Amino acid sequence: MRDCYSVLGVSRTATAAEIRHAYRKKAKLLHPDITQGDAEAFHELQKAYETLADSKSRSLFDEAQATGVYAERWQRTKGVEFDYRTWLLAREDDESRAKLIFFDLMHGHEEEATKEFKRMNMSRTDFKLQRWFTREDFMDFGFILAEELVLRQEYYDAVILLDQIMRMEFSFNYFKLFFPEVQELTRHILRNNIEGSVNDELAIDAWERALDLRFGKKDDSFFLHKMADAYDRIGDERTAQVCRDEALRLAG
Repeated sequence: MRDCYSVLGVSRTATAAEIRHAYRKKAKLLHPDITQGDAEAFHELQKAYETLADSKSRSLFDEAQATGVYAERWQRTKGVEFDYRTWLLAREDDESRAKLIFFDLMHGHEEEATKEFKRMNMSRTDFKLQRWFTREDFMDFGFILAEELVLRQEYYDAVILLDQIMRMEFSFNYFKLFFPEVQELTRHILRNNIEGSVNDELAIDAWERALDLRFGKKDDSFFLHKMADAYDRIGDERTAQVCRDEALRLAG
């Protein structure tokens, strides 16, 4: 097997997020069902990803290659050079903060990236990551950021991102074969994690967003029942009943 890093087109210092991004990007070019690409090359890509995506197998691969033809002298003493992250940190405009979030996400600062995204969402109501990136970069890195938010139990913020990503996919197919992965993560959060993780007002907002994400009548009925319960808890019995009536209509 060839060098896994070369197959994926990433450096030996690539983060897990960079590896996932590179795999998705190349898979779209090589997948036989999408481009009638080279099946053997696609299989090689899958094997390389499986090797590097698992920390233990990646460690074993690195050790095995350390003395082989694929070993690289990637640890070099560097002179003083421009520090892009420091430059971004010193700036407070929305564009710089958005680029800092994705820069940190792709350079081993996942914790800082999720905290900054949450801070910006809470402090600036009109803050939108997608404003500063191409559609493809936003959808790829946004999904990776959403996964990191879920790991930290920041479920509402993950829904905000996933909602934007899914709406983009509806307008132009980008994820294609990977879209069910995006849908399933979003559905799981909305059904299992939102309730109790945020206040009822934010939970209602998340379930309202879900009604536009084409999950189907069964899921929509579930979300409406959840909204009804939340409206009851905040004292809006009239709206709660409207939600229950619509949920029953969808359930047939």
